[in-house]
Amino acid sequence: MLKVTRQGYYAWKRRDPSARTLRDDELKAEILALYERSRDTYGAPRITARLRIDRGIRIGQKRAARLMRELGIQGAGRGGQGVRTTIPGRAPAAPDHLERDFTATRPDQKWVADITYVPTHEGWLFLAGVSDCYSRKLVGWSMRDTLEAELVADAIAMAIARRQPPPGVIHHSDRGAQYGSLLVGRTLRDAAIIPSMGRVGDPWDNALMESAIGTIKTELVRRHIFQTRDQARLAIFDYIEAFYNPVRAHSALDYLSPDEYEAEYHQTQTAATQAA
Repeated sequence: MLKVTRQGYYAWKRRDPSARTLRDDELKAEILALYERSRDTYGAPRITARLRIDRGIRIGQKRAARLMRELGIQGAGRGGQGVRTTIPGRAPAAPDHLERDFTATRPDQKWVADITYVPTHEGWLFLAGVSDCYSRKLVGWSMRDTLEAELVADAIAMAIARRQPPPGVIHHSDRGAQYGSLLVGRTLRDAAIIPSMGRVGDPWDNALMESAIGTIKTELVRRHIFQTRDQARLAIFDYIEAFYNPVRAHSALDYLSPDEYEAEYHQTQTAATQAA
């Protein structure tokens, strides 16, 4: 039926695996280890990049995708829209100091902020985050059962305490009532932080933070069912502090993690200072 000779068939059966097959088996082991380290989230582009960065292994993205298919693994995919968390406020909005320019030349130059929700069997848990535009690092975050202004103020306070930013850092958000509150305004003013707000109903004005929120929803929230808010809190804490900031590869950072990217910046600054 296969139109091969008996001798040819048994010769094929006795033949040792090819060098490429053996190499594929080695690569599969490396890919599985990296995939597990990514908490089963990386697709072929990140697998390819981190093999090169972590192990010095250079392979094509198509080969990585083929090997992942053979292993039966795939990257986490994004889902659809959900609950609305932006409630327009009555206070005058701050001017837009970013104008969709999320580039930064150093850490703590521009921060972006937003709120998202996490479903649990006890009800919603709301998460507020503050991200640094330079490194995409989540520098501040907080979780509460309600959408009150304290949710946002706590996230900003964490960012201030951790980063000790110089005067003049821009804090950019949407026009939600929480961000226009007196509490948040006072928190920003006391730290000499400049408030900035995008336009109403325009997610592109805060696209960088929308992307960070989308990543959290894709890689954590949509892949778990949380029985309680405390269970969700622990999972989010672990994801941000043990994975997102120190480990997760970001394509915008040449597939380094936020902590790795900031470490490179500080090393470069130190070297420049010593050379001077």
